Amino acid sequence: MYTSPRKMRETMPQTPIFSSMLGSSCSGQVQPDMGERCVDPVYQDGNLVSGSLEALIERLVPTMDYYPDRTYIFTFLLSSRVFIHPHELLAKVGQICIKQKQQLETGTEAEKAKLKSFAAKIIQLLKEWTETFPYDFQDEKSMKELKEIAHRITQCDEENGTVKKIISQMTQNLLMALSARSQYQEIREKFRQPVTDKGTILKAKPQSTQKDILSICCDPLILAQQLTYIELERVSNIYPEDLMQIVSHMDSLDNHKCRGDVTKTYNLEAYDNWFNCLSMLVATEICRVVKKKQRTRMVEFFIDVARECFNIGNFNSMMAIISGMNLSPVARLKKTWSKVKTAKFDVLEHHMDPSSNFCNYRTALQGAAQRSQAANSNREKIVIPVFNLFIKDIYFLHKIHTNRLPNGQINFKKFWEISRQIHDFLTWKQVECPFEKDKKIQSYLLTAPIYSEEALFIASFESEGPENHMEKDSWKTLRTTLLNRA
Repeated sequence: MYTSPRKMRETMPQTPIFSSMLGSSCSGQVQPDMGERCVDPVYQDGNLVSGSLEALIERLVPTMDYYPDRTYIFTFLLSSRVFIHPHELLAKVGQICIKQKQQLETGTEAEKAKLKSFAAKIIQLLKEWTETFPYDFQDEKSMKELKEIAHRITQCDEENGTVKKIISQMTQNLLMALSARSQYQEIREKFRQPVTDKGTILKAKPQSTQKDILSICCDPLILAQQLTYIELERVSNIYPEDLMQIVSHMDSLDNHKCRGDVTKTYNLEAYDNWFNCLSMLVATEICRVVKKKQRTRMVEFFIDVARECFNIGNFNSMMAIISGMNLSPVARLKKTWSKVKTAKFDVLEHHMDPSSNFCNYRTALQGAAQRSQAANSNREKIVIPVFNLFIKDIYFLHKIHTNRLPNGQINFKKFWEISRQIHDFLTWKQVECPFEKDKKIQSYLLTAPIYSEEALFIASFESEGPENHMEKDSWKTLRTTLLNRA
């Protein structure tokens, strides 16, 4: 019996993209003796929950007897851009470094040793900053501040030049990272334009020689592996500051202080576009098949591909495939679906059931994350979350919690949680793909023509004619519109 696929795509979050090391707290962390440093950060059960911007910056900068926890460095540097430009933050860090340095410049051998130790800690902080957030140094102001701090620190060890060599290598690595990212943006994929040509869509007769996905790859597992390869390649070019722009682009309590010159995140757009293209490709492959038997085979093939994606831990491709099959032009093909063995599809839809905020999916994602943590092979480490849902979670974390508390302090507890989720994503994206690249399959997935929504309906109506007056009117209007374009 035919089971109509649910309109999953209609329930997908429409997040306006443009529109473990980390924990949710610093529990168990020994608090340093801050001496004359700011004392206004607020702790609850030993966990930092809020503080003024000045106090949080103070906590970032090392002293002779203190180095900030890596979780704090990551979280503060990630969230600081909501309140202050990177070059301004660097300037403040530099000012604190100068004061620290001046206190140690007494000329005694003991103080010289302390000065070298202090310099090493500052270099370590700068190294972590430039490696984790290289794009903070994309503008001349930030590079100028970095060079100024480096110059000051180099003076702490002029005798053997060790500090100078380390800073030189750090700067070189930073420039290479910035260059690589710039090149990726220049060659980023051009969005595929949907096919609307009437000669391509209006099928007067079966096109037996027409190439389709099954002529390129008929093994669901192999196709799922190639989809996973593409996913990992794309997420590898998403950076933590890209994700944080979801917050910094929203209504900031700091008069939109950081919105004016935030670089547009092409990487997020490209990845979001990939999901949409894959959904439309699935729908195109199904709707353009002329014979019902072959169309049924195509639907079952994509169901198997989606299931293999689920088994791998590639939830984003799985959701894209399901979304493509739930588009109206595909969902209305009742004669086709009546021949499909839908049991496996029902299981997939159960996993992606949107009720209770996608509770089933989140349970599966948690299981994949636990498997990844205990894994010994890259194959078992793969976790690719549904990107739209991941973005939605960050977006709502931002919307339901204020950036600042009523007393004016930064709500750092909020940013602990946001940074935890972003760090999980960064951990998953670093997994090296265990599957060998198949250029032929990937070329088809990335370049095969896809139909627009209008074209999909036309192809769908030609495969299975209109069943009621509403569909007949739509079909007539679509044909007339398309033919008049000639």
